Amino acid sequence: MPKADREAISIMTTSLTIALAQINPVVGDVAGNAEQVLTVRDEAARGGADLVVYSELVLIGYPPEDLVLKPALIDHVEAAIGDLAAKTSDGGPALLIGAPLAENGKLYNAAFLLHGGKIAAVRKKHDLPNYGVFDEKRLFAAGPLNGPMDFRGTRLGVMICEDMWEADVTECLEESGAELLIVLNGSPFEMDKPDHRLNLAVARVTESGLPLIYVNQVGGQDELVFDGASFVLDTACNLRAQAAAWREQCLITRWQVGDDHRWACGEGGEIAVREEGLAAIYQAMTMGLRDYVAKNRFPGVVIGLSGGIDSALSAAVAVDALGPEAVHCIMMPSRYTSQGSLDDAADCAALLGVRLDTIPIEGAVAACDDMMSDLFAGRDDDVTEENLQARLRGLTLMAISNKLGAMVLTTGNKSEMSVGYATLYGDMCGGYSVLKDIYKTAVFALSRWRNQNHPASVRGPEGRVIPEAIIDKPPSAELRDNQTDQDSLPPYDTLDDILEGLIEQEQGIDEIAARGHEPETVRRISRMLDLAEYKRRQAPPGVKITARAFGRDRRYPITNRFRYGE
Repeated sequence: MPKADREAISIMTTSLTIALAQINPVVGDVAGNAEQVLTVRDEAARGGADLVVYSELVLIGYPPEDLVLKPALIDHVEAAIGDLAAKTSDGGPALLIGAPLAENGKLYNAAFLLHGGKIAAVRKKHDLPNYGVFDEKRLFAAGPLNGPMDFRGTRLGVMICEDMWEADVTECLEESGAELLIVLNGSPFEMDKPDHRLNLAVARVTESGLPLIYVNQVGGQDELVFDGASFVLDTACNLRAQAAAWREQCLITRWQVGDDHRWACGEGGEIAVREEGLAAIYQAMTMGLRDYVAKNRFPGVVIGLSGGIDSALSAAVAVDALGPEAVHCIMMPSRYTSQGSLDDAADCAALLGVRLDTIPIEGAVAACDDMMSDLFAGRDDDVTEENLQARLRGLTLMAISNKLGAMVLTTGNKSEMSVGYATLYGDMCGGYSVLKDIYKTAVFALSRWRNQNHPASVRGPEGRVIPEAIIDKPPSAELRDNQTDQDSLPPYDTLDDILEGLIEQEQGIDEIAARGHEPETVRRISRMLDLAEYKRRQAPPGVKITARAFGRDRRYPITNRFRYGE
């Protein structure tokens, strides 16, 4: 845009205070979300804000999925937008807010500028994502390439999430005279994604020469967790402000028009340290469980604590998310349960400060054996008797859940779920899983990490929470004498590397074998992965951590005859 035109546009306003509203909406709770919007507006007003920017579809929560197809919900949204717009007539901050828009028989993912008691401008999302967890093209119509919004003489280049991922929307806004880019986001967490977001924002700033505000929601919604970490980049791609990850925040930023007639974010803005690696994964697990339990109004969780590492880490995450008083652990020994496992479970419960009850299942196993004796006569014991124990444990936990109201937290990890090393209606029983997208090698790493760290905002104790004996001993389901996981599976470092190649990278047998694995082992694991799809379809939801989580990210047919190498 010519310099003289920028000067003319900027004459009316030379300073702005913009608040980045990073909040945790509840999907479908229009009234509650609108109340959150106003609460943050009041906070922003005390900070002198002229404009408060919220996240994508914040009035209904993201992602709303097919809920947006209900006309009654859209009616509630329209009424809420009108009420919020009317409140801006008080001279306080304007609102830039995300919500669905029904117009001419179509539904749009939109951003509304509410200012001076009215809807001052509307922009519709242009680039609709339709991959991985996103399915927006079946819900929304794509909006046109639009120019900027005018706010107090400043031209705001407003984008909605995916609009920033490609250059076309930014290019149109810059060519139309935008002075400041603002992106409303509902961007879920996965490993390495924060860096990817930042790199895309840098690309858009570099192409346009404009500063950029990025506002992301925070909180858990079913499988997805949103890490927040909203930020501001200046025209040189420097980070000028960064909200904290994993918590709600109203981040005040102050802007001035410089001698070059460009908007600049002032000095002294907060730049929170962003957690990475195991720390970020652990926060995602904790937030995902906390919000799933709270938003679905469960009083707490019940966990089968076996003395193994999966249930121990699950219990630690539950205590950190909910507090020890909301976590009830159950030990369910059979004749194959070792004294070491009994001791380890008791030690873990004591470290976490949770209630631990013991309910032996041997009497139930004997009753089932007797009940099936005539039909099974003359047949050797096999996996049937092993699965029976797992299912009796699942039955026990579900009975406790029904009677006492707490949700059963399942404890299976991604390695086991990949190869079918889990029992339907047994250890897969439950309402939620924090390990569903965590490979076994990462379970060990996270357990060691938590023993050495006390993350911010957790409700569990400091120091060691998982006994070293649990981390050090060979994993075992203890469903028969002297059983270990490695009786039927490769070592977990081998298994997980093969699985990552098959799942995250979609590699073939030869590519994975070239990394140093036996081709026959890779082929066997690939077949196990395919055959276990029917189990995964019946698994409870769990926190998404990787780029290819089972369920929404990776959808394979159960009836499927394609096999690598066949």
